[in-house]
Amino acid sequence: MRLISWNVNGLRSCLQKGFMDFAQSANASIIALQEVKASEGAIDIAIPGYPHQYFSYADKKGYSGTAIFSSIEPENIEIGLAEDEFNHEGRIITLTFRNFHFICVYVPNSQEGLKRLGFRLSFDDALREHIMKLSESKPVIATGDFNVANEPIDLKNPKQNEEHAGYSKAERESFKKLLASGMIDTFRSFYPDQAGAYSWWSYMFHAREKNAGWRIDYFLASEALRPKLRDAGILADVMGSDHAPVFLDIDI
Repeated sequence: MRLISWNVNGLRSCLQKGFMDFAQSANASIIALQEVKASEGAIDIAIPGYPHQYFSYADKKGYSGTAIFSSIEPENIEIGLAEDEFNHEGRIITLTFRNFHFICVYVPNSQEGLKRLGFRLSFDDALREHIMKLSESKPVIATGDFNVANEPIDLKNPKQNEEHAGYSKAERESFKKLLASGMIDTFRSFYPDQAGAYSWWSYMFHAREKNAGWRIDYFLASEALRPKLRDAGILADVMGSDHAPVFLDIDI
């Protein structure tokens, strides 16, 4: 089974840049999207082979938002987290299937000057609690834009970005807590020493051409799923957003 996640940075824009061709050729069982930037009813989309689609919309028009397109019907759909304060920006969808829980998440950006760091860390705590609770019943696969580069190998210029949003000590420590709770960074489990593997590049300074990027999009999986993991990677050649899609191949 192939699973795909992509921060599309505006689904309507990405639809004009080849999204449908990618989705139909991806050969994935589930496609999870972040930053769809759509209000309810604003996009009418049907992807052949993916009859089950779920959206979580932000209250603010044209902001944030997540979506999942699935070829498999889930047993349960949950939009949001237990704490209502985190449920106004469309940041999380949880689907439950027979053998696993699947989470699509768009973690808040701490923003310039880390002015939103407190909200982001609180969201991290709520997400971690959500995953740990789900893990009591079935293994969890959590994917999306986590807005953090975990280690120096995960961004081009770590020294220059210390204490900037996405690479502050607090954000990295929070992400490590999530991993320590029993989740695997699937890409690093296969490629622990691979440098230059990035999933996001600034639109400025020809960053993508120079591969001056960050790896902030992840597939995390419960430790119990380790024997079932087959591969994980970044589809860096796929255009249409400032992020590249990431994938996980798993026997489940």
